[in-house]
Amino acid sequence: MGKKIYKYFGPELVDLALSDNGATFKCSLPKDFNDPYELFLTVDFSSDASALACYQEAIGAIPQLPTTCFSASPAVTPMWAHYGKNVSGFVVEIDEDELAEAFSNSRLDDVRYQDEPDSGLTEMLYKAHVIGKPRYTYFLQGGTFNAAYFTKASCWSYEMERRMIVGEDDVRTAGGLLLMDIPINCITALIAGSRADDSLVNSLSNHARKFGSSFFTMKIGKSNIAPYFLDSDGTPYVFNGSGLSLAQSSCGNCSEPISEGNDRCSWCQITDEDRMEAALKNPYRMLDRYGALSSYLESMNEITRKLQRKGRS
Repeated sequence: MGKKIYKYFGPELVDLALSDNGATFKCSLPKDFNDPYELFLTVDFSSDASALACYQEAIGAIPQLPTTCFSASPAVTPMWAHYGKNVSGFVVEIDEDELAEAFSNSRLDDVRYQDEPDSGLTEMLYKAHVIGKPRYTYFLQGGTFNAAYFTKASCWSYEMERRMIVGEDDVRTAGGLLLMDIPINCITALIAGSRADDSLVNSLSNHARKFGSSFFTMKIGKSNIAPYFLDSDGTPYVFNGSGLSLAQSSCGNCSEPISEGNDRCSWCQITDEDRMEAALKNPYRMLDRYGALSSYLESMNEITRKLQRKGRS
């Protein structure tokens, strides 16, 4: 199986995104992209008026082709927070090779993140404008199309986006939306968010069984900022850069992936004796026993406020 790509959804979309026939993804046209500044990342718009007139003449309007977006990873916390509705939603894992075969006239590529126009494309504009050879206009048109569809401002880089352009014949219109239907063989896994409710988990599990795909639940660990994933048997998996793979080592208590050579994660290895020793050494407990904790905290808070006022002055 090939490289995997991932589509994030809120929980309310499960019945729209999944059916017995596969998945349905929404497409957008460039004029409707969620980053209104994407089209500013072509040529330098501070170029002189005659060059910009050449740009308008050569480029015209950017072709409006149906486009859908994926992430290269199922472990992007902001994506789970935003598109996955605070980890209560789900992710569809897609085999990219199968998807490309199903939509043979499509183009799927990484989005590049940048905050300035492409200097090479601006140079090509001036070649087209000054020299006027047909090949420079050809290269300008191709470069502008590529920049318009496959660049975004760097503030969006957390998305790790791969973008897919399809033809008009690859989509259908329903309720004013452009939709593309994804065959079952492209779907390799369904992943429930850690806060998904039981009805969503059951729905995803049932769909995965019908599709013959894997089912995972995303988990937020206690020792590592990266989430991990449990399959239907509770076996832990991690994202390895191209897909989900078995964790090499995991905590025998909570199943969180850990470094090899350990049998417990950092938190599960804490014993009752460790907790008792920490309690005995806690100075707040000692102050509380003598009835001095409240006055101590009040005096420390006053010192903190004075320092803050001094810092602002």
